[in-house]
Amino acid sequence: MGYNQELLPLNKIKQNREVIGHIIFWVGYFSFNSVRWGHYFGDYLYSIKSNLVEFPIHIMVCYFNLYWLVPKLLSKKRFAYYVVALLFSVFFMSLIRIVLTYLLVTTNIWPESAFEETNLFGLSYIISVFVGELYIVGVTAAIKLTIDWVRERDAQRELEKNSLETELAYLKSQIQPHFFFNTLNSLYALTLEKSELAPNTILKLSNLMSFVIYRAKADEVSLMETVTHMKNFIELEKIRFGSKLNIDFEIEGELDGKIPPLILSPFVENSIKHGGLSASGSIDIDIRLLVKENQLIFEVENWMKDYKDSEESERLNAEGIGLENTIRRLKLLYKDRYQLEITQENQKYKVHLALPMNV
Repeated sequence: MGYNQELLPLNKIKQNREVIGHIIFWVGYFSFNSVRWGHYFGDYLYSIKSNLVEFPIHIMVCYFNLYWLVPKLLSKKRFAYYVVALLFSVFFMSLIRIVLTYLLVTTNIWPESAFEETNLFGLSYIISVFVGELYIVGVTAAIKLTIDWVRERDAQRELEKNSLETELAYLKSQIQPHFFFNTLNSLYALTLEKSELAPNTILKLSNLMSFVIYRAKADEVSLMETVTHMKNFIELEKIRFGSKLNIDFEIEGELDGKIPPLILSPFVENSIKHGGLSASGSIDIDIRLLVKENQLIFEVENWMKDYKDSEESERLNAEGIGLENTIRRLKLLYKDRYQLEITQENQKYKVHLALPMNV
């Protein structure tokens, strides 16, 4: 099961809440309008019939504005096109409202007017209806934009908090004793053997620590830096595991894009930490990174470790390097523009991540 699939029930609940919120708003506004105009005219039946004609028009023009004009024009700062399209759509729906009210409700044109109106398309009548439609469009737009602004602000705050947590958790994972001392022990053994690998190992450890401590603070890093960081980590782990660790890292495409730091590494680290033995007795891990048309495809596949008891499995999973944190971060950074699938089948653990990349 993929993590996106696990998030679907939560997304469904959120969507249902939004739908209920919309229904409550329109029912409340309809009730208020019906009572207000019913009291004004002394005729509640007329007020209800009139609002039954008007409200579908309100709803159509409001949602057309909120979910088409705003994202397609206003969000892209095409202000002139937005204003023209909004005024035209409101004017068009105002004419429809005038005709439907005349045909379905009353032939008494503009009964709320202080003077008797005999022309169905009189200028004053059209302006009055037009302003009324523009009013409800403005109210709904103000509510929607305010809610979006609050959500965006909260998401940004959560992202900042999450990024700090990720940075600290990742730094802790890199310098925790089992990794750091194992690497130093391996380095000590290499120096005793006067191996030519010792200087290169020191350099890899230095680069790895430098990336985590300094570059992880950036909003974005180059894909080349990310790949180099993962390779440094893999090479250090190979020194510890020796020939037992067999990693095939395949790269396709140009590494000239940018991504958030530490967004791929947790999947690699967890594959090594929780990787099981293959039939040949080695820890076999396949990593594939594909860059194509400003999209990054990242895949990790490894054999699952055979835990003898569920408590040990849960303990090790809880110690994983911020996988849940990484998934939260992906959601905050990319919203619905990424795809993450994590599956377990035939004793293999597979990760498939696709996300857009800035160039």
